[in-house]
Amino acid sequence: MRETLEAFLDYLTSERGLSNNTVSAYRNDLSQLLDFLEEQGNLPGENPGWESVGQPLLTQYALVLQEREYSATTRARKIASTKSLFNFLLEEGLVSQDPTESLESPRIGRTLPKSLSEKEMGLLLQEASIGATPESQRDMAMMELMYATGMRVSEMVHLAVGDLNLNEKYVRCLGKGSKERLISMHDQAAITLGAYLREVRPHLLSQRKKGSVREDALFLNQRGERLTRQGFWLILKGWGSRANIETPITPHTLRHSFATHMLRGGAPLRYLQELLGHASISTTQVYTHLAQEQVQVEYDKAHPRA
Repeated sequence: MRETLEAFLDYLTSERGLSNNTVSAYRNDLSQLLDFLEEQGNLPGENPGWESVGQPLLTQYALVLQEREYSATTRARKIASTKSLFNFLLEEGLVSQDPTESLESPRIGRTLPKSLSEKEMGLLLQEASIGATPESQRDMAMMELMYATGMRVSEMVHLAVGDLNLNEKYVRCLGKGSKERLISMHDQAAITLGAYLREVRPHLLSQRKKGSVREDALFLNQRGERLTRQGFWLILKGWGSRANIETPITPHTLRHSFATHMLRGGAPLRYLQELLGHASISTTQVYTHLAQEQVQVEYDKAHPRA
C-alpha cells in the first residue's frame, strides 16, 4: 500500500505539477490514513491492499479526526487527500469502486481547479508560434496537441509517431488502466504536428548518439531522446513566463483549460468524459461546477450593480 502511495505522490509532482509543500501535505495526510488503517489490523486478506478499504472504515477515520479536534479546514483537507488518492486508484484500475464517493466532509469554501482563459491560452500559443528554433516549434506542437485533445501529460510523452493519424486527424493514446482511446483533433493542431514531423523531429533525432537504439517517441528532447513529463513541465513554465501569464501553469492546467472551454462551447458531459478518459462521470462533473462558477465571476465583473 505504501508503494502505491509513493506512485500517487509522484503523479502529483510530475503530472499535476504541485509544489513540494503541497505534496508534502498530501504525504503527511495519507501517511496518517495508512497509520490508522494499520492500527485497525482488521483488513481482510493475507496481504491487504487498497481494495480492502471500504466506506465504513473511512467513515470511522473521519470520526477519529473529529475526535482529535482537528479544525474543519484540516479535516476537509485530509478527507480531500483521501478522495484524491482513491480517484487516482480508480483511474489506474487498482480498485474497482471508490469508497469515498459518499464520504462526508466539513463544508468550507471550495477552491476551483486552475484553468487559463481563452485569451491566455491564445497568448501562450502565440508566444510559442513566433519562435524560430526547432525546440520552439516542438513546444508549439506539444501545447497545441495538449489543448486540442485534453490528454494527460503522461499520455502525451508516451506517444509514438505511429499513434498519430494526421489524414484522419486523430491520435491514439493509452490512458490510465491501460485503456486505449482515440481522440480527434482540429485542423490547426494537425497542421502544426505535420510541420513538426516533417521539419523538426528529424533534426532532433539526428542529435542522438551513434549506435543508439531506434527511438519511436513522438516528442524528443535536444539529445534526440524521449521527452519526460518533468521536461515538458519546465518547458511550459518557460513559455508561460515569456507570455506574461500570471496564472500558474502546469501540464494539468492545459487539461483543465481544454475541458472548461469545451464545456462552455456546448460539448456534452458524456462526450467530455470520453475525451478525457475518465472512468467515472463524477470526475468529469467538476467541470460543470467550474464553468457555472466562472460564469458567475464574469457576471459579477461585468454587471454595474453586481
